[in-house]
Amino acid sequence: MASPWSQLSRIGKVAAAVTATMLLERFAVRAIVFTGVAGGLAPGVNVGDVVVATELLQHDMDASPLFPKYEVPLMGLARFTADAAIGDALAAVAEETLRDPVALVGQKAVDAFGLRLPKVHRGLLISGDRFVSTAAESEALRRSLPDALAVEMEGAAVAQACHDYGVPFAAMRTISDRADDEAHGDFARFVAEVASRYSLALVDAWLATRPAAT
Repeated sequence: MASPWSQLSRIGKVAAAVTATMLLERFAVRAIVFTGVAGGLAPGVNVGDVVVATELLQHDMDASPLFPKYEVPLMGLARFTADAAIGDALAAVAEETLRDPVALVGQKAVDAFGLRLPKVHRGLLISGDRFVSTAAESEALRRSLPDALAVEMEGAAVAQACHDYGVPFAAMRTISDRADDEAHGDFARFVAEVASRYSLALVDAWLATRPAAT
């Protein structure tokens, strides 16, 4: 098996889908694991938690009345299923790794962001081409998609690309904010001091659980 490597997707659904397609076409990758940050939507999905997606949906996809709201035209799908085996493995290593947030990100970051008891959640992750940063937007999404755990800007587009190519896909997102009026505060610092360290540690831990390449 080829050695795993990382690639920056860039921001937004189109940019991420282009990057995924490049990986699939040019490098013939066998699976894509997507990491980054998201805003928490569901109650109890808090800053510092991790969401491992079971399904992904584009919350701004609406070709109605030609197609049902959220359904990708001509595909007959609104929700793209993440690879269960990879998701299970990611969730397991996340549960273990997040037991000691101080060791992961340091005491200063734990205190700054209140990362006392980070949790791992499994469920629906939604994507759209806007940064959800008001309480009103967040509440509207909760009403429309009550089972959504978190919102971000790329995952469902990458899931769609992987679905088209028949390649396994998984998404794991660190919660950086609650997708409300405070969502922009200390965002860059959180990415640098927490989310990037989460991603590196969790992916490394997951890779260590996989059989040796042959």
